[in-house]
Amino acid sequence: MAQQQKKITVSKEKARSYFLNRQLLSGKKIPKGKLGTLRIVEHLGYIQIDTINVVERSHHLVLHTRQLDYRQVFLHDLQARDRKIFEYWAHAASFIPMKDYRYYLPAIKRKPKPGSWFDQWTKKHPDMVKRVKRRIEKEGPLTPSDFSDVENRKRGTWWDWKPAKAALEVLFWRGDLMITGRRNFQRVYDLTGRILPENVDTTMPTEQEEKEFFVRRALNALGVATIGDINRYIGISGKLNKWLSGLHQRGVVTEIEIAGFNKPYYALTKDLKKITHGAMHIDDFVRLLSPFDNSIILRDRTQALFDFNYSLECYVPKPKRKYGYFSLPILWRNNLVGRIDPKADRQREVLSIQNLHIEKDTGGQHAFFRALADTINEFARFNECKHVEMNSQIPSTIKRRMSSRLP
Repeated sequence: MAQQQKKITVSKEKARSYFLNRQLLSGKKIPKGKLGTLRIVEHLGYIQIDTINVVERSHHLVLHTRQLDYRQVFLHDLQARDRKIFEYWAHAASFIPMKDYRYYLPAIKRKPKPGSWFDQWTKKHPDMVKRVKRRIEKEGPLTPSDFSDVENRKRGTWWDWKPAKAALEVLFWRGDLMITGRRNFQRVYDLTGRILPENVDTTMPTEQEEKEFFVRRALNALGVATIGDINRYIGISGKLNKWLSGLHQRGVVTEIEIAGFNKPYYALTKDLKKITHGAMHIDDFVRLLSPFDNSIILRDRTQALFDFNYSLECYVPKPKRKYGYFSLPILWRNNLVGRIDPKADRQREVLSIQNLHIEKDTGGQHAFFRALADTINEFARFNECKHVEMNSQIPSTIKRRMSSRLP
């Protein structure tokens, strides 16, 4: 019998503060070293991987934003040595906690959609798939560059990989291979049996176990969320409406109302007291968020909770950009207040701030700009830069407020 649930209403500010708390963006203490990095990945459920490197790549930014002592070697070791994380598709290509591996098995073992690229290519090149797998069985871990291309092959779009690279991806997607690590950011493939730890549960979950796991995963990281948020947080999960409804009927999930919003939101019932009565600690650090940060990757959610319309402009022609190629939203206390467009010139060891927009009232202006300058300094160090240069188009009033604290 369905449990009767009392309607709960929370303010937008409370919902936003709890969300930032669940995203580890409110000053929550995180262990140092590799353990802290692992805790972040396990708590958020995934860290999206991206190739853009005008500053450090997104996955490193997401971790550094939450763990100031973070170093890239932590992530490398957790994957390549400790086998505590693995790569697969979550929201997109991602680092995922190894302890979640079982719940990705249905996606890994799922047959390709008839007529899809995966389906057509596999049927067309079965010998290539076998040869590539056989070579890894014999030689051990290999990268795409260890395989030669076909001579005089007609080039197509970026998706038109050389045959060996396509075969590696097919074998990876269907679970025959895993990524053992990365070499100069290039994937290194090996047999799943040589990578997957013996203690990892590989029991195929039931559909209910799988789907309810992803509902909980999303709500644990988002705090409060619409069904659309839950469906898209880890997109490989598929539509979760039915399973959310079941958890709601059993009292595991509670529907809540955010004042002023006309959509229903949901939260884990065990978290309700924290949402409604918990004192949300918000520190005075400024945080620069990667465009692919878990906290802002759902753009309509960002607009709803923060009144902040954000889009990544690297794919927009330069004359049409308003904020910059790789602008990062600026988080101050519990709000997104602006955006900054940095670029690391690693040869000159200079972090160039090409654009800086402050779009909302930051309360104590002196405190905000002091914190922003400190964050830019730390960001420069993280990007192995010793100096910071501010573009001439940035307002002089902003420059003056920070100049005494910037190198």
